[in-house]
Amino acid sequence: MNEPTGSGSMMRILKWLDEHLEEYILVILSVFTVVVIFSQVVLRYIFSSSLPWSEEIARYAFIWMIYIGVSYGVKRQKHLSVDVITMLFERKGQIIINIISNILFLIFALVITYYGINIVGRITRESAALEIPMEYVYLALVVGMILTTVRLVQNIYSNFMDLKNGRNDEGLEGETS
Repeated sequence: MNEPTGSGSMMRILKWLDEHLEEYILVILSVFTVVVIFSQVVLRYIFSSSLPWSEEIARYAFIWMIYIGVSYGVKRQKHLSVDVITMLFERKGQIIINIISNILFLIFALVITYYGINIVGRITRESAALEIPMEYVYLALVVGMILTTVRLVQNIYSNFMDLKNGRNDEGLEGETS
């Protein structure tokens, strides 16, 4: 069965986004922050001048990195977890506990997304130095939690497939090398 050309390329794009979206955003924001801060240091100590907006833009980029980083941690299953209880169970019990914790985290992410959208909709001020709408800064929370929600749904689906297929050989969260 032949797929239309557009459909195949769309699937490749979606697969690439699924595998690399957070990584590229984090790298770009990290490089941007380093360049801005380095430029500020050079200007301040070598040329006795400074950029009035550098601290603000670096702070906002860092805020975006934090929320995108939450999604990346969930995607890689490297987010904070307490595994003392899961160590008491066999693999099937660990998967069930992992599903429950992911569902609870999913509920949290959805609630935060809901209230985040509400807050973003009510922000009317601009940043001091850059004079950009603060909605763009607060939007980091919403985007990060939406990406986290997607990653949590993927993890829950994967865990259900592991249960269904009876996979007992793979480790959870920090157990793989």
